[in-house]
Amino acid sequence: MAESKPKLVLAYSGGLDTSVILKWLCEKGFEVIAFCANVGQHEEDFSAVKAKAVAVGATKCIVTDLRKEFVTDYVFDCIKSNAIYEGRYLLGTSIARPCIAKEMIRIATEEGASYIAHGATGKGNDQVRFEMCAQALSPTIQCVAPWRDAEFIESFKGRSDLLAYCEKHGIPVDAKPKANYSVDENLFHTSYESGQLEDAACGPDESMFKMTVSPQRAPDTSETVVIEFNKGIPVKITNKTDGTVKTDPLEIFLYCNMIAGKHGIGRIDIVENRFVGIKSRGVYETPGGTLLRAAHMDLEGICMDREVKRITEGLSNEFARLCYYGFWFAPEMELIRHSLDFSQRDVIGHVEIELYKGNCIIKGRSSPKALYNADLASMDIEGGGDAFDYNPADAQGFIRINAVRLKTYAALRAKDN
Repeated sequence: MAESKPKLVLAYSGGLDTSVILKWLCEKGFEVIAFCANVGQHEEDFSAVKAKAVAVGATKCIVTDLRKEFVTDYVFDCIKSNAIYEGRYLLGTSIARPCIAKEMIRIATEEGASYIAHGATGKGNDQVRFEMCAQALSPTIQCVAPWRDAEFIESFKGRSDLLAYCEKHGIPVDAKPKANYSVDENLFHTSYESGQLEDAACGPDESMFKMTVSPQRAPDTSETVVIEFNKGIPVKITNKTDGTVKTDPLEIFLYCNMIAGKHGIGRIDIVENRFVGIKSRGVYETPGGTLLRAAHMDLEGICMDREVKRITEGLSNEFARLCYYGFWFAPEMELIRHSLDFSQRDVIGHVEIELYKGNCIIKGRSSPKALYNADLASMDIEGGGDAFDYNPADAQGFIRINAVRLKTYAALRAKDN
């Protein structure tokens, strides 16, 4: 009786690299189960991906629709934390990896697989993200990383070697000309890097963008939307211009992508610091995320206590760092997420935003949990404004300043009881 092959779950895209890796793993004696996550890639033919995986040698190919889970459990966590890496990057690729890794481990457990594999390169962040998440979720799982394997690297030194291997083994290759840059897509963002973009002085081609129009080509007429939040989570969007209303989490986010992208919102071109110590140039478009973050941050301004805001800004930075580095399921991230959840209990209300040629213009905000008091804030003494001189250097003034803040907060808490 032949000895059974060890089972391995491969994160599979259907592209050149993972198709070569799939066949190579089969040659190494693994029973390969291909896994493809639907996290909102644009125009992906998942039936073709499944057929190709099996044709190349996988015993099966599992495609899981993770779009709703991706939005509710990952993207919205980023929004309510105001997470942004190095002050610019909204974590579009980073946040998808734990979602994919979690499903990958679920499949490995269900299929009795002891190994997982991925096609991430040895110079990128994704190798770290996949493997850190996997180890946190399944401490016994073993990971195969071909692009860190000496034999694999020796065999495949470039695209020509990969193509020759495909020809030898009858692996179908996309006949379309390959763009001179790499693309990573999900419903949160699209990223572009490498190739021609490795020249940091070379601007991106307008033709490559998928989710946004350029601000110059955006409509000359603005649109106004109202976004409602409950405990920091978007729960409704209303387009005041045409009356469109969305309340389902996935539909809210997809609509935010559409309306913000239509008005040229959410493009950035940056050089960032990778976890592995290399600087990387990336071009990103994150239309819906940019819109929701702007609305959420504005609503916090009226709902959140000053000192809580100060502390959560530090937590937000740490959230972004841990997410970028792949520590989504680490205990320190659990602590931060619970703390941020607590901070969001009063972030309830709506924000009105005008969208125009790359800009999110805040028009107003309202909240039943507002700590803002117009009479108290007024500079008009006759109209009820307070003439007291709040001099922080004076002890009485310092006590008065903080007493106002704490009394306002206590009054809000009393309404909840």
